[in-house]
Amino acid sequence: MNNIVNTVPYLKTSREFPEDAENLSNELDKTYIEIAQAVNLRTIGIYSTNRPSITGNSYFLTSSRRQTLRQVYVFSTTTTITHNIRDINPNDFTNCNGSYTDGTNDYGIIWGSSVAIPGQISFYLTSTQIIFVVDGAAPSLTSGRIILEWISNV
Repeated sequence: MNNIVNTVPYLKTSREFPEDAENLSNELDKTYIEIAQAVNLRTIGIYSTNRPSITGNSYFLTSSRRQTLRQVYVFSTTTTITHNIRDINPNDFTNCNGSYTDGTNDYGIIWGSSVAIPGQISFYLTSTQIIFVVDGAAPSLTSGRIILEWISNV
């Protein structure tokens, strides 16, 4: 593999530290930087409902880095939801999914369909809304959640 983007995918498991104070200081500085880089490259598992959270994922669609944000939307009907994400192009949504229950069983919600799928609930996104598409044969919905992840313009 050539031209790998993430050149520091893991932490070293062992290291020899020099006895000389100046060299030891340099090695400790280097160690701290390597730890910080490895920790900061991970995906952050925070799923909030009241405001977006940084995911830790990066996109390099141009020469500059853009990070993704994530937010959870909880619902109890399939009425359109205003997602309140500002300045978003619908093409900037990257990873969206959902699930719901009928009170007994759990079901997945399909992202990206504006056409009814037999026996399913699906949803699609506009620059301002989450819009549900419900097939008449889909199980009834009592509550659910949708997770949106998008590339930030900030």
